[in-house]
Amino acid sequence: MTQVLEIERCDLEIKSNNSSHHTELNGEERLIVRRGQPFSVTLHLKPGGQQFTLEKTSFTLTVETGPLPRKESDTKVSFGLSDSTVDTEWSASATNGPSGNTVSVSISSCPNAPIGVYSLTLDQEGNKTSLGEFILLFNAWCPRDAVYMRSEGKRQEYVLAQHGLVYRGTHKRIKGSPWNFGQFEPGVLDICLKILDDNPKFVSDADQDCSARRNPIYVTRVLSAMINSNDDSGVLVGSWSDFSGGVHPSRWIGSGDVLRQWKESGPVRYGQCWVFAAVECTVSRALGVPCRVVTNFGSAHDTNANLLIEKHYDEDGERISGGDSIWNFHVWVDNWMTRPDLGSGFDGWQASDPTPQEKSEGVFCCGPVPLKAIREGELTKKYDAPFVFAEVNADVVELVRLSTGEFVKFSGSTKSVGSCISTKAVGLDERHDITHQYKYPEGSKEERQVFEKAQHHNKLQQKGEEPGLRLKIKLADEMIVGSDFEVYALLTNNCVETKTCTFMLFARAVGYNGRQGENCGFTSKKVEVPSGEERRLSLRVKYNNYGSVISSDRLIQLSAVTIDKQTVDFHKAEKIIVLDEPDIEIKLVGEATVNQPVKAELSLLNPLPEPLQDCSFTCEGVGLTQGKPVTLQIGDVGPKQEAEAAVEFTPTSSGSTVLLVNFDSDKLRNIKGFITVVVKE
Repeated sequence: MTQVLEIERCDLEIKSNNSSHHTELNGEERLIVRRGQPFSVTLHLKPGGQQFTLEKTSFTLTVETGPLPRKESDTKVSFGLSDSTVDTEWSASATNGPSGNTVSVSISSCPNAPIGVYSLTLDQEGNKTSLGEFILLFNAWCPRDAVYMRSEGKRQEYVLAQHGLVYRGTHKRIKGSPWNFGQFEPGVLDICLKILDDNPKFVSDADQDCSARRNPIYVTRVLSAMINSNDDSGVLVGSWSDFSGGVHPSRWIGSGDVLRQWKESGPVRYGQCWVFAAVECTVSRALGVPCRVVTNFGSAHDTNANLLIEKHYDEDGERISGGDSIWNFHVWVDNWMTRPDLGSGFDGWQASDPTPQEKSEGVFCCGPVPLKAIREGELTKKYDAPFVFAEVNADVVELVRLSTGEFVKFSGSTKSVGSCISTKAVGLDERHDITHQYKYPEGSKEERQVFEKAQHHNKLQQKGEEPGLRLKIKLADEMIVGSDFEVYALLTNNCVETKTCTFMLFARAVGYNGRQGENCGFTSKKVEVPSGEERRLSLRVKYNNYGSVISSDRLIQLSAVTIDKQTVDFHKAEKIIVLDEPDIEIKLVGEATVNQPVKAELSLLNPLPEPLQDCSFTCEGVGLTQGKPVTLQIGDVGPKQEAEAAVEFTPTSSGSTVLLVNFDSDKLRNIKGFITVVVKE
């Protein structure tokens, strides 16, 4: 006869379990474990009742997740006691505690179990006792989990690191902006699970959706769709022009504020690519999927999937709007996982993009697609390989539309798309160039073979150094926002005969996504260039002209054009410059100690020849600002004057963390800085 235990209470041993499962940063309120790894609970028995003996006592444990737990969907699993747990399926073992009044139960989850919130029930011949709830996450420490990562340093960076750098600018001037991922901040994990529960696939078939959450491929694709709000009530509304009724994308410095606003009131206004990507990185890491934020400089948006970016101009060198574009930079994420659906060789980093650009299977999402497939031109591999391949590897052709309607090719490039692909280095606040993981070296035999394999028709021949006119744009040494500066174009004649043409140099504001803004400078002259000689055309770019038209990215596109309509000869050179910004000075006053207030002094010099209005500093730091940004309004700051403020905060835990600071105003925004703060006990 089986003995029935009288259970007084169950201790989920949250502190020790969370610590061994690398979830202690989530706090001690709930049991949060990673799949494929044992955790222990302690049953406290009523005094005087039956004691536990393996020979005479047996019970069954049942775990359930989702609104419709079913054995067939692996969302409900029952299992009995064994001599020891196994690492391939749900299993349990039990031993008597030293006093005889406790039973220690070790439970191991299946390394392929769906992630989510689980209930744990003990059944003794129909007598059921609820033992509590736990959250199950993906496990990069478990060799049998699809997201397993061998390197501890990489697990620390791609799963546990709560702050990082997001790279922006141009490939010539790359700047790392700090970001607070904050995946372990209070409430964030619940919001990430709510994102899964709000996705349309869950709404239409909760059983199938919860069962599919075993698969990081599925979960990543759901997140790619849900981080934008285009087809659902997802997290962020994208905007690249009108920011009324919301927050300018440049003001965000962390994901927590975005996610909390979404939970409270639905889609958050507004995001652009780096915000979409950083928020997806937070959610991925919170759920246990290793993730890194990736920036591609010179990122192609190929609307017609022909792997060519076609730019059209009129006879005066003015751009004619078209569908294709090249973003100055574009940011997405890579997630780490196996790809058993694609056969061997495609495990590892997978690109995923939550910025809504083109639809995939009827929904605005993109990926995950293996970097290996992109590098090798394997464009039949799921998901969205042709689109991501074009982002890093499309060829560019520039065409002039003549008055007859005919298009004449006058320029092209096989090298301008996809350069300096960047992510934060493991364990260091430095840039790691991962271009080689996405593509072979530009112009190499392998790179051209891959392109031809991906696009065996409609390909451009690389231009050699045949005789002709050569155009170059030269920049000033210092180009600080607020100042005037000189740029010039250099025209060299490599032909045997003298060339006569109209020589023009344009400056115009441009968005990071390649969208053309207002003109802010122009000069032109008719030149005669004898064989072997050069002509120079200078342009003074004045703050009075560019100050009111540039975006918060501070980008200006310079275009030099030569036109000889008699011989239908057109040449063009282009360069995008990013204006230097002032630095935020951050100074900690005294030492940072747990539960003791400490002050940081902030200052920034206004470089503009006019006052800044509505100035503010916003500060945020894990373990420093109670999980929420602190904004200090400081009003107006005169030209060449210092903006100054002081913020006081009380650290809640010891160790090394980061204080992020963003400066915002009416004419100068998107200025970010950070310092490392070492908090003592």
